[in-house]
Order: sequence, then C-alpha cells, then structure tokens
Amino acid sequence: MVSNDKASGMKSAYELALERMEREGIEPPREEALSEEVREKMATIRQHAEARLAELEILYRDKMKQLYEPEKRAEEEDYYRRERRRLEGDRDSKLEKLRRSAG
Repeated sequence: MVSNDKASGMKSAYELALERMEREGIEPPREEALSEEVREKMATIRQHAEARLAELEILYRDKMKQLYEPEKRAEEEDYYRRERRRLEGDRDSKLEKLRRSAG
C-alpha cells in the first residue's frame, strides 16, 4: 500500500538545495513572516507583471512575423530584450520595496 508521506530517505529539491547551501557555508533563506495583505499585494504585482510580459511577447512574435529585413529584426529583438528587462526590473523593485516596508 502506498502512503501519502514521502518514502524514507527521499528529499525534495528544496531540501537538497538547503543542504548544499549549508555545506558551502551559505546562509539559508530567511523565513519572513509576511502578512496575508502583503502576500496578496505581492501576488498582484507578479500577476500584473506576468500579464505585461505576456502582452509584450505576443506583440513581439506578431511583429517578427511581419519583418523580413535583418536590420529591422535585430532592432525589434533589441527593443524586446530591453523592454523585458525593464518590466522585470520594475516588478522586482516593486516587490523589494514592498518587502522592505513590511519588514
């Protein structure tokens, strides 16, 4: 009969990563007690960022289907990469600001 518990000796990837960090002398991640309100705000920020990134990806793919000139394609790829980094950086800075204000 199979139980719902992990088999003895089996560890999750997270547990293995924590052990590896400990062996290498790296501090494990802090368990911050964030309120439910803060977690909801963080989830909203992530969802909004993911939606904007998905929109950017769709527009990029559509644009690339229409471009045939190598120079124009390179320009569009550069714009896509810059915009993606900007959106991800914006998301990360908002999350960090929220973490700091909650702590």
